[in-house]
Amino acid sequence: MRRSRKKTVFILVTCIAIACTPLWWVGGEAQQVASAEGSGGLDKALLSTLTGTSKKGSYREYAASYKQANRPNEDIVIEADSFNSSPNMNVTVFDHYEGTTGKSVLTSDSGSIEWKFSVPQDGLYNIGLNYFTVKGKDSDIERELRIDGKIPFTEANSITFQRIWKDESTTFERDERDNDLLPSQIEVPMWQDMLLKDATGYVEEPYQFYFTKGEHALSLTSVKEPLVIRSIKLTNPQTTPSYETIARTYKERGYKPAQQEMKIQAEHASYKSSPTLLAYNDHSSPAVEPFHVSKLRNNAMGGWGWRLPGQWIEWEIDVPEDGLYQIALKNHQNYLRGMAALRTLYIDGQVPFEEVRHVPFPYNTEWQMTVLGKDAENPYEFYLTKGKHSIRFEVTLGDLAPILTAVESSILELNAMYRKIISFTGTVPDTFRDYQLEQRIPDMVEGFKKQSELLNRVAKALTGPDGKNDDRTAMLNTLAYQLQDMADRPETVPSRVDQFKTNVGSLGAWLLSVNEQPLAIDYLMVSAPKAKLPNPTASTWLSLKSSTMAFVASFFENYDDFSEDTSDKAVTVWITSARDQAQTMKKLIDDTFTPKTGIPINIKLVSSDILLPSTVAGEGPDVALQVGNDLPVNYATRNAMQDLSVFPDFEQVKSRFNPSAMVPVSYNGGYYALPETQTFPVLFYRKDILEDELHLQVPQSWDDVYEMLPVLQKHNLEFGLPQRGLNTFGNDAGTTDIITIGPNPALTMFLYQHDGELYRDNGMRSGLDSETAVQQFKKWTDFYVNYKIPIQADFANRFRTGEMPIGVIDYTMYNKLSVFAPEIKGLWAFAPVPGTKTADGNLRRETGSGGTATVMFKKTKNKDAAWEFMKWWTSKETQIAFGRQMEIRMGASARYPTANQEALSALPWPTKDFSILKEQMSWVRGVPEVPGGYLTGRNIENAFRRVVVQGDDARESLEYYVRYINEEITLKRQEFNLPTEK
Repeated sequence: MRRSRKKTVFILVTCIAIACTPLWWVGGEAQQVASAEGSGGLDKALLSTLTGTSKKGSYREYAASYKQANRPNEDIVIEADSFNSSPNMNVTVFDHYEGTTGKSVLTSDSGSIEWKFSVPQDGLYNIGLNYFTVKGKDSDIERELRIDGKIPFTEANSITFQRIWKDESTTFERDERDNDLLPSQIEVPMWQDMLLKDATGYVEEPYQFYFTKGEHALSLTSVKEPLVIRSIKLTNPQTTPSYETIARTYKERGYKPAQQEMKIQAEHASYKSSPTLLAYNDHSSPAVEPFHVSKLRNNAMGGWGWRLPGQWIEWEIDVPEDGLYQIALKNHQNYLRGMAALRTLYIDGQVPFEEVRHVPFPYNTEWQMTVLGKDAENPYEFYLTKGKHSIRFEVTLGDLAPILTAVESSILELNAMYRKIISFTGTVPDTFRDYQLEQRIPDMVEGFKKQSELLNRVAKALTGPDGKNDDRTAMLNTLAYQLQDMADRPETVPSRVDQFKTNVGSLGAWLLSVNEQPLAIDYLMVSAPKAKLPNPTASTWLSLKSSTMAFVASFFENYDDFSEDTSDKAVTVWITSARDQAQTMKKLIDDTFTPKTGIPINIKLVSSDILLPSTVAGEGPDVALQVGNDLPVNYATRNAMQDLSVFPDFEQVKSRFNPSAMVPVSYNGGYYALPETQTFPVLFYRKDILEDELHLQVPQSWDDVYEMLPVLQKHNLEFGLPQRGLNTFGNDAGTTDIITIGPNPALTMFLYQHDGELYRDNGMRSGLDSETAVQQFKKWTDFYVNYKIPIQADFANRFRTGEMPIGVIDYTMYNKLSVFAPEIKGLWAFAPVPGTKTADGNLRRETGSGGTATVMFKKTKNKDAAWEFMKWWTSKETQIAFGRQMEIRMGASARYPTANQEALSALPWPTKDFSILKEQMSWVRGVPEVPGGYLTGRNIENAFRRVVVQGDDARESLEYYVRYINEEITLKRQEFNLPTEK
């Protein structure tokens, strides 16, 4: 009986397997419809209640005050050459510039230009510019807009004009291992018409400006990059029709469905708004076109890189016949769980009808074939004539825009409330004390209730009609509950202030994540309406087959080797950063270095900790890039590094760099590296807190800082001093050796401003036992002992909340803040570090510096070839190209702090910011490296802890640890047969 039952079950399972075999073999169907009517499931009624929530001085607040104003149906054209004045700006007037008629004006990257004009009728107007992008620093153009001498709203501080980019080649080159290389990006200068709008996407419609009848003035102040302007227009364009209106028009004109279809591979885009929008290798499914089991193929477009509002990609199609077509995209949106990524469709530069202004692409772990349409049976029909047409998809926030605006406003208000609370409680309140905060801060309870109610509304709007909470709303609900509970029980606020700060920080991270709308596209299909479309998913058999082949190939493929030339002329170069940097370098080498010199370069991507064992084993490279400044002298003392000063043109190459950058790589009369990057401190500060709330001026001297500290401490705010240098991305810089800690940047700053030095007698002993060093060590530790500034602090987070509204830190923090804290854009700036006053009243602003270098090993056989490579790599042209490509690939967070002075000036810094960097750079001094000096930073740290933590005397502590420094220096000099102090 039991055997019969088992037999029956076996037969049943076999039948089911046989029935499912066709599906298993061919794969399932994965087709969906993208309809604006279901764009993300947001609650429209609740969204309307959020539109009035905005930051003080923002565009939404400005627009609300003119909500009932008239919109005149007439255009006012201002010719660019009719400008009234151009203070501090170099202006050039062109005739018939780049194919246009009439006169155009080239505005430089600094100064202002103003036009005067007459408005015949009161009302709201859009402002449009007809402009042409000229060669600059490969970044978007920024201008500050003033009307009648005033900035109308905060966003007008930064009006962005996009450049247009394309791939340099229409085909993908391949490396020696048959992997696709990314094409270089080149700008396509062309005339563009743009209505001024918000570059962040928080305001979707173009800005509307209110003008009264009569005379007005409009000025544009350059923030960065030059721009050619043909004309300025005040206008009110026609509204976009609905699909119903368009469909009715098609029917009246008798348009018929086409019978042809076109497939456009997405990786072959015609134009794009940003050079960061690159084709990439997607290996998630063998159904992606083209696909290879082991080689890298650029087979998809967009992905994570295509996520920021305003970014667009455009494809050109050649339509074979007039007719009505449907548009479908094979896409992958596995980034936003529970949400849809939104895109706006443009055909030939216009949104064809209102319904494609917010095209949703819902979350799915698999590739999908998405048809633009109302529902499955009614795809949208687009009339296309025979010939060339463009299809553009642009990232948009859609209905998320008012949500993000409301949350951004909430973050700023909650951070302001946090600062009010800690001004009474401090950051570590006494849990047994009643601070009576509800009396001291009368608006606290009401403020908590207001923000709790706002966050609850945002959460409900996101959950939509079904009211189901998910990952999107968890953070909102948590903070909303905490705020309501603190409003109900204000006596608990002091004990919960730390968790409150953490939750507000998490809300900032939530804002960043929701603002991003990534989407990957494999190809576009333009076909007859309701035509059968390809299956976007691979069959199980194909997936199994490709997975097996990929596993076998993994034993033979090496993706860290970028070339394999085995000739004697080849130079082996190791790079310790990341694949993006290695690929960019490989492309530059293949394009400019090897064709010109005939020297092949083998690039290998390695971990930084492999350099030492490889060198000891005799298996190291000829040249290593991006090594820490502590490494060249450390290896040179062991006779492992090549002295570069022996090359006849060394002095010429050396002149590329600030003299301070050469200090860490010099030893015993020789130079053992060329600087690649150089970083140094500047003073970052929050303008809104320092100037608006506390009414303080930016400190110019340390005396000013001492005067500022009591005011900051009165509000329990902090001043920051650096503990470590930072890398390119604004994170703590690592060192080559775990034992090595560089001298503290704050101490070196104080030391250098008073003519102190870290070492003396040609590096034979420490200079920290001098009277100057002892005084500056005490001055440094007094900041922590007397003023209780934090020993360790996450500057980026505390600066973001306003808890630390001012601090000295490396200038690469600029890169981090630009991406990490978008809600405080425009609310912060930086200045030169505070200086020490001299007897004649001048200020000395010296600081130390850090960075990375490129080195040549002593064992290198072809030293001349290696030297040619090092010269090329550190040259102005190569550093500019590499720096711009890094920013192109990775955005503003990767702005390259090159040590080449001419190259740094050519990178896309805003004009005002670069002038501050240049001023501070003139004060930078190098931090020397000496044999045995690796213990200097560690013993400075030990002395510091002994004074600040244990309360010991500053002089005795420093003198105690200087003995250890001198002993190690003497020991190492004896080991390397160098002269020692007698």
